[in-house]
Amino acid sequence: MAMVTTEGGVGTARCQGGQQQGRPRQQAIRKQAEPQGGGEPGGRAGCGRRKKRQGIRGEVGGQALGPTQLPHTGSGERLEHTIEAMENSMAQRSDFLELDCQLTRDGVVVLSHDENLSRQSGVNRDVSSLDFEELPLYKEELEVYFSPGHFAHGSDRRMVSLEDVFRRFPRMPMSVEVKKGNEELINKIAGLVRHFDRNEITIWASEKSSIMKKCRAANPEMPFAFTITRGLWLVLLYYLGLLPFVHIPERFFICFLPTIINRTYFPFPCSGLNKLAAMVSKWLIMRKSLIQHLEQRGVQVIFWCLNEESDFEAAYSLGATGVMTDYPTALRHYLDNHRGSAQAS
Repeated sequence: MAMVTTEGGVGTARCQGGQQQGRPRQQAIRKQAEPQGGGEPGGRAGCGRRKKRQGIRGEVGGQALGPTQLPHTGSGERLEHTIEAMENSMAQRSDFLELDCQLTRDGVVVLSHDENLSRQSGVNRDVSSLDFEELPLYKEELEVYFSPGHFAHGSDRRMVSLEDVFRRFPRMPMSVEVKKGNEELINKIAGLVRHFDRNEITIWASEKSSIMKKCRAANPEMPFAFTITRGLWLVLLYYLGLLPFVHIPERFFICFLPTIINRTYFPFPCSGLNKLAAMVSKWLIMRKSLIQHLEQRGVQVIFWCLNEESDFEAAYSLGATGVMTDYPTALRHYLDNHRGSAQAS
């Protein structure tokens, strides 16, 4: 999945590939990220006797990487954020896991999309009000977040800690989204990333710039994504013609695909506002030249949360380097059948 390089060092290296010259990219990234021995956990790659390890963005063995698939919260084909969901995603050669984190009362970082557990478990308690061992099981079926009316099922209903996920999938790239500015949560995530030597393959993500500032301070070695405010500035600079002259520290532009508004994504309670948002955002964001410029400067463009083939096609035709989906099996089927066109976009 080609991820972190210095600005301008990417060129045509396509991010996130389910394939590397026809081979699963997941295997490629695992080879490049094999522990080299020596050094302390969390040490900077390339220090001491360890060989320098490329991060999430870049070429592997001189080969450009193809398009990537990212399961949203572990996928909608199993119960979200469970080990079973992640294993299912990896079976479909997903390149990247997208995770949301919360903090329990006894200080354990756990995977949970929501702070309140009502939607996920039927228990009206916040994660922060319970110890890890008190966390309830997920419901037997959960409505897929971006596919209203569709439900995920699975035999694994247990909530899992971030530490357990890092242990089970040590070299799998992951995006960790932080929704609240809880400094204890942020510092514990940063510490776990260092301890498991994942600085180069774990990404900070947050919608809010105030939270991202804390995340970057806690672990500045991790690559990070645009916040909403920074994304708006990016688009403004693009239309003013100033973007080529402005430094871009972010490595990921993770954005909704405008065509899903009013179909599976409803940012506003009013249908009229959603239609207007779809029209305006489509005009502003769906610009191939913008996406090409970002990729040439080492920024991966990932559209979420796409669950239909027509949306996969729209994203890759724009030149997206990755697609986030609730259905990794469907995306894998699309990539396997449209490999040439997806890589050439």
